This record gives sequence, structure tokens and C-alpha cells, in this order.
Amino acid sequence: MTAHRAPVITLPEARPATSARVPDVAVDLAAAEEFLRLFHDEHPETGSLTARLAQVRAQVDTTGTYRHTGAELVFGARMALRDVAPCATRLPWRAIRVRDLRRVRSAAAVADACFEHLRVATLRGRVTPVVTVFAPDAPGRPGPCLWNEQLVRYAGYRDRAGHVLGDARYTGFTEAVRGLGWQPPARRGPFDPLPLVVETVEDGPRVFPVPGDVVLEVPLGHPRLDWFAELGLRWHAVPAVSNMSLVIGGVRYPAAPFNAWFVDSEIASGCLAADDRYGVAHLVAERLGLDRSHERTLWRDQALVEIKRAVLHSFDAAGVTLSDHHTEARRLLAQLRGDRPLRRHPFAPPGGRPAYVLTRDAAARGLRGGPGRFAQPGAPGPSTHGWLIGVVRRHLGA
Repeated sequence: MTAHRAPVITLPEARPATSARVPDVAVDLAAAEEFLRLFHDEHPETGSLTARLAQVRAQVDTTGTYRHTGAELVFGARMALRDVAPCATRLPWRAIRVRDLRRVRSAAAVADACFEHLRVATLRGRVTPVVTVFAPDAPGRPGPCLWNEQLVRYAGYRDRAGHVLGDARYTGFTEAVRGLGWQPPARRGPFDPLPLVVETVEDGPRVFPVPGDVVLEVPLGHPRLDWFAELGLRWHAVPAVSNMSLVIGGVRYPAAPFNAWFVDSEIASGCLAADDRYGVAHLVAERLGLDRSHERTLWRDQALVEIKRAVLHSFDAAGVTLSDHHTEARRLLAQLRGDRPLRRHPFAPPGGRPAYVLTRDAAARGLRGGPGRFAQPGAPGPSTHGWLIGVVRRHLGA
């Protein structure tokens, strides 16, 4: 059997405006052929590889691109998602539901399909992994794209004194979508869902408020600390990443939102406790009566434990899927020691092009302060996934 390169994750430069994003060049035939050979190696029942390669070459000669079959799209999407960080440990990639919406191009239809993605993925709290694939880029005609980092994120409102209500990471993005016409609620709060921004060649960037019925949220309480519920904290159930392009055999799908489910540390450490997000660690430490005079009192660690306890307790009580960081560490170790070979750098095989890949698009579009700060693949930020990397290194002797 022919050896093939593993899928990778890359972080390209910030994506320019749609009209300038797609070069007038044909799909790389070598990438297409490499993917098709891999697909037929795995699925010989699909027919003649020679005939399929000839068909694809003819399509590329005529149109500059080619169209994947439904089976090829499902296979490519699942394989790309298999190694996407930080979701690889909890994505049952063989069973991921792939929604083929390549026919969808208008901004309104893309937004409606994204909202349906949230409905399908939420499943009354039993979070289901889903990827929705929209129209691909073609020479001279880019596909639709999403500006949002995730389908659900909360607004951040900065006042003249510099104080922030909501998620401090998204103050710039909040101002940008207001410039596009979005109106915040009359009574602003710390957990106002940001609108979805869809950009197409025909419509340009358009803003679509997220319907309340598609966002399942979990109010946070604590099993022992009655006052915790008084903080008014909550979080949404489905982490649906929407700023990554899916590339299969040289064909780029700029809008392909996907989801798994949350890990407790993502919500507690990366979102609520982090000083550059909600900064809740300070508030919880104060209510606990902890000494915050310096970091060596470990007040932050103690506060974080109680925030994690509240997240786990609340999601369990609500019947919403959530994993914990210890389980994820064990899963990752089993994965690394299992049937998948451990590569020196799992997201950058030496040389050549990947047959299928997910690429992050910063989608900054000049949105200063927007969601353009992402950790390099394989090097998660310490506030979110550093614990996992540390555990793996210790167990592997790295």
C-alpha cells in the first residue's frame, strides 16, 4: 500500500477580504491525486481509481477545480478532523456527522444552516460531533466564510474608563459587528451572544443575530458553596469552531464549522477564570476569603478548583455532555500509545503537502482586538490546555 502523509493543522496569515482571497489558479493536481489515491486505498469498493483520476483531471482542465463525491467529502472531513487540536482526544472522528451543504452560498442560507448545526449538535444536551461543509473556493469565485471564531461567543463591552462587561477578549469584535449594524440588547449583560458574520462575494459581510432557541446554556452553581449561584455565571453547551478552513485534495472549503464538546478546563480556566476573559478567579477568591497579596499563596489555584467543581456539577446536573481534564489526559495518552504512530510533531510532517488539512483563518479583517489571537497548533495556551501537554510530556518522558 502506498504511504501517505498524515493530516496537519497550519496557521496561515490573516485572511484578506473575500474578493482578494482566491487566486485565479487551478487546483493543485498533485494534491488532488494524492488524496484520491488515499481514498481509494481505504475504499476500493468505490470503483476504478484510474477512471476517477481521469475525470478529475478533465474537470480541473475545464474549470480549474473539481467536485468531490459525497463519500470523498465525508472521508476527507473526518480524516482532517481526526488530528485537529485541541479536539483530537475527544472527537470520535469515524462517527462524526458530516453535513454536505456545498450547494449553499447565500449569506442568509449559510447563517440558517449554522443555526441548524447548533440545533443538531446540541441534541437536548447530548452533544453530538458535527461538521457542516459549505461551498468551496473556486478560481475567481470564493466560497462563503465566517468571521466568528466560534458560532457562539459572548460580547464584550468596554466603557470609557476601560472596564469591560462580558468577555474581554471580544471587545474589538463587538465594536466591529456594531459597525456592521448589530444592535446589542437594550439591557446589556455579561453573556450576550455575538451575532454571526457571514461574508460572500454576492452579499459582502452580513450580520445575523443568533436565535435564542439554538443556544443551550448552563447556569453555574456549586454543590457546596450556595453563594456561587449568586454570581450569575453560565456557559453555552456546544463549542463549534468556525474560523478554520477545510482543505481536501487541494480544494479549500473556507466555511466548515465543527464541534465536539467542552472539557471542564476550557470553560473554567480558559474562559471564566482567565484575567483576559472574565477574570472570575479574583471574585471567587474574594468570596472564599483567600489571601491574594501574592501568587505564592496559591489563591488562584484554589479558586480555580472551585470554579471547575461548579462547572462539572452544573453540566452534570443539567444533563449536558462535558469531559474532565483527567479523562482527556488519559485518552490522549492511550491515543499516543495506541495504533496511531506518535510523530515528532503531529501537525507538521516533514516535507510535501498534506492530502487533507484544516487551516486556521484569523479572519481579522482589520478588526483590531477581535478573535485573532490563537495559539500555534500543538502549543496550546497555558490557561486552557497547558495542563494536558504537561501531563503527556511527563508520562512520555519528554
